[in-house]
Amino acid sequence: MKKIANRFFAAVFSIYLFTATVFAADVLVPVGEVVGLELFTGSVTVAAFDDTLQVGRNGGLQIGDAILSIDGSAVTNAEDVRRALNQSDGSVEITVSRRGQEKCIRLSPAITTDGPRLGVYLRQGITGIGTVTWYNPDTGAFGTLGHGVSSGKGDLLQMTSGKIYPASIISVQKGKSGSPGQLKGALEADHLLGTISANTSQGVFGRAPGVWTGETIPVATFSEIHTGSALIRSTITGSVPRDYSVEILKIYPKTRSDGRNFLLKVTDPTLLGTTGGIVQGMSGSPIIQNGKLVGAVTHVLVNDPTMGYGIFIENMLDAAG
Repeated sequence: MKKIANRFFAAVFSIYLFTATVFAADVLVPVGEVVGLELFTGSVTVAAFDDTLQVGRNGGLQIGDAILSIDGSAVTNAEDVRRALNQSDGSVEITVSRRGQEKCIRLSPAITTDGPRLGVYLRQGITGIGTVTWYNPDTGAFGTLGHGVSSGKGDLLQMTSGKIYPASIISVQKGKSGSPGQLKGALEADHLLGTISANTSQGVFGRAPGVWTGETIPVATFSEIHTGSALIRSTITGSVPRDYSVEILKIYPKTRSDGRNFLLKVTDPTLLGTTGGIVQGMSGSPIIQNGKLVGAVTHVLVNDPTMGYGIFIENMLDAAG
C-alpha cells in the first residue's frame, strides 16, 4: 500500500496489561516524548481483504497467510509483491505459509488504474506508538517501551529492522477498572527520526543522532531507588511531555526480568483527570526520583488503572548494551 504522510494508530503495543556497551552512560536525557515505531519482520502477511476487489479472497488467500514468493520470486516486503504483479502475464502463482504448511495458489490479479491488484491489505510488521525513556546525546542511542514488542502469539517479535518517526497524541481513551485506557496518536511517516536495532524483553533500542535535547541527569543504581514520591514524564496531549507525580509503593528484586521491578501509584490530579492513571501508550515513560533516572513505566493493573509497574533503568540499560 502507498505510504501516507500522516497515519493514525492506537497504542497497539505500547503497554503490557497485568491480570555493545555504547548504550550505557552515567547520565542520560529522560525524554518522555511519544514516537511512532515500525518493526519489520522480513515477511509479508495478508492482514485484511478489500471489500471492492474479491480476487484474493475468492482465489483462496486467507487472513494470516505469509506470502513467500510470487512466480518463484521471493517476497520480503510489499514492494516485492507490487513488482511481481506488474511483471505478471495475467495470472500469478503465489506460495504462502499457512499454519506451518506451504500452499500454492494461482489467481488472476484485477487490473486497476493503479496496476494489477490482489484486493488484499498487507502487513510487513507491527506499527504503533510508544514513549522514549532515555537518550544518550553523545552516541545518539535511545531506549523506549521498557518491554518488548510481542508477535501476537505470546513470544517476542523477531524483527529484521525498524524505524521511528515523530508522533503526537490526538485523543485519549480514559482508563477505568476492567478496561485499560489508551492513547491514540498520529505518526508522521514522511519524517524519519532514526532506526531500531533491537527488540528485547526489557525494551526497544536504536539510534536517532541529534534528535532530542534536554538536560541530562544521573542514572540511579538499584540501591538508590526507594519507596516514596517520584515523577513520570509522559506525553498525553500533542507532542510536548510534562512531569506527573507518582508514588513508588513497593520494590521487587532486581533479578525479575518481566518488567515488574517496582509498583507505582499515580497521585497527580491532572493525569488522573485526563487518563485515569496509566494507559496504553505511556509505556516507556521515564521515572525520576531525587533528580535521578530510576526506570520506565511498563504495565498497568487492569482492575486499577491508577497503579502499574516499572522496570529498573539498570535492567533496561543492561539489555541495550
